[in-house]
Amino acid sequence: MPAFCRDCLHTFDTGPRCPECGRPRVIEHPELFDLSIAHMDCDAFYASVEKRDNPELRDKPVIIGGGKRGVVSTACYIARIKGVRSAMPMFQALKLCPEAVVVKGRMSAYVEVSRQIRAMMDDLTPVVEPLSLDEAFLDLTGTARLHGRPPAVMLAGLVRRMERELGISGSIGLSHNKFLAKVASDLDKPRGYSIIGAAETMGFLKGRPVRLIWGVGQKGQAALDAAGIRTFSDLLRWEKPELVARFGGMGERLWHLARGEDHRRVSANAPVKSISNETTFGEDTADPDILDGHIWRLAENVADRAKAKDKAGRVVTLKLKRANHRILTRQAQLSDPTQIADRIYRTARALFDQVGDEGPYRLIGVGISHLSSADAADMGGDLLDPQARHRAGAERASDRIRAKFGPDAIMKGRALR
Repeated sequence: MPAFCRDCLHTFDTGPRCPECGRPRVIEHPELFDLSIAHMDCDAFYASVEKRDNPELRDKPVIIGGGKRGVVSTACYIARIKGVRSAMPMFQALKLCPEAVVVKGRMSAYVEVSRQIRAMMDDLTPVVEPLSLDEAFLDLTGTARLHGRPPAVMLAGLVRRMERELGISGSIGLSHNKFLAKVASDLDKPRGYSIIGAAETMGFLKGRPVRLIWGVGQKGQAALDAAGIRTFSDLLRWEKPELVARFGGMGERLWHLARGEDHRRVSANAPVKSISNETTFGEDTADPDILDGHIWRLAENVADRAKAKDKAGRVVTLKLKRANHRILTRQAQLSDPTQIADRIYRTARALFDQVGDEGPYRLIGVGISHLSSADAADMGGDLLDPQARHRAGAERASDRIRAKFGPDAIMKGRALR
């Protein structure tokens, strides 16, 4: 059976240990060198960056988030053992793990590490489809001749390089389509490497819960539960017309996924529809100075993400959640797309002023949409604001300083509110 060593990348016939280095981290599978669709998912990405940059956190449970009424962005595996999960309310997470160290996220730092990981992926294949800052699909079909090694080995080399050069670990899922590759990457985290071959697909899916299907949210899961569909075995009992009649366009996709079929291609040009960031306050607030500071920080985070993706947005959105959980949303369309934090902030701030005295608020969010390439971003200027170009130039100069000396090297006074 084909095998290779995850530590030294030596390939060999099956065996419990590598004949080259003697280590036991061996991957073996009948289809090992025939598969080329992969999903790489960093392990507790935000928390891993924080632990890397602050060694005092290394052996402690770490939660990325903020405030007792906020939610968990992510948590390290020590905290996850206690039951802490992403999107969990912070108060609940701290009940489960009261000794946890809560760290406020540093988006600019995560964006920079994400850029470095993406560059490593691009060294392997031009067909990389990012899903977020910390995960992506890769299609390595036809790259074996270029690199002199099969895709399976190159993927092990990728996560080994990430650990050695960046101090960030990741898990690999390798299969014959995107659906199964993503499922595989979550089977053995952290530092996992899992394979689902074509021959074993039906046996693997049999009896497993349909919540493995990525993109099926709470409403979708509730609809499946109502139809008595809880496992892939349940799904197999439905004919395609019945599923389509019950679930519309999703029904046909469910029929194919029940059989392990996913015909979507890995696309390096998959469109990103929007970029946003939001925060939940520890206490409801209507203080305009505090809210102004949050609008700036959110705009800066959105701009950092847009710059990392080389995207710009023509529509700016402001989201507010009142104490009674009512959500207010306001949008403004710009004359040309932007990725400048100052422009996003000023537009969002104007939207906030239009809302009037509707507070106090428990959550605020800022985003951009109607995205396009950043090539033509912020070119039009603003006749009503002749200083806009100067502020944009200053912001790009600040970006260069932060890239060289760290994310906290320079900041605006309003960020301290």
